[in-house]
Amino acid sequence: MTRVRRGYTARRRRTKIRLFASTFIGAHSRLTRTTTQQRMRALVSSHRDRSRKKRDFRRLWITRINAGTCEDRVSYTYSRLIYNLYKRQLLLNRKILAQIALSNKNFFYTISKKIINKQAINQV
Repeated sequence: MTRVRRGYTARRRRTKIRLFASTFIGAHSRLTRTTTQQRMRALVSSHRDRSRKKRDFRRLWITRINAGTCEDRVSYTYSRLIYNLYKRQLLLNRKILAQIALSNKNFFYTISKKIINKQAINQV
């Protein structure tokens, strides 16, 4: 059986991997075996962190809303605010609420006051 010369195929595969790893530092961008290992590791990390990013942003939005509600003017907790928003069927998600709480505090204050007033009227 004759020997298979893998010059073109192997070189093309290695250059594709090297192009992916060209920004890596040291041997991670030069040596073929470590380059393939780092490429696999990078792809695993990017896949994992795509869902992690969603989680982190949700935590950030919740923190910003909570900071906006815990101020002296609002005197309301985050959980009560979200509960009453769903109860009143107001379609404001956490991202929009966090932007409002950060940029326009007066409007955030009026939203929370409207919810409190409706709650007081419904209890009477």
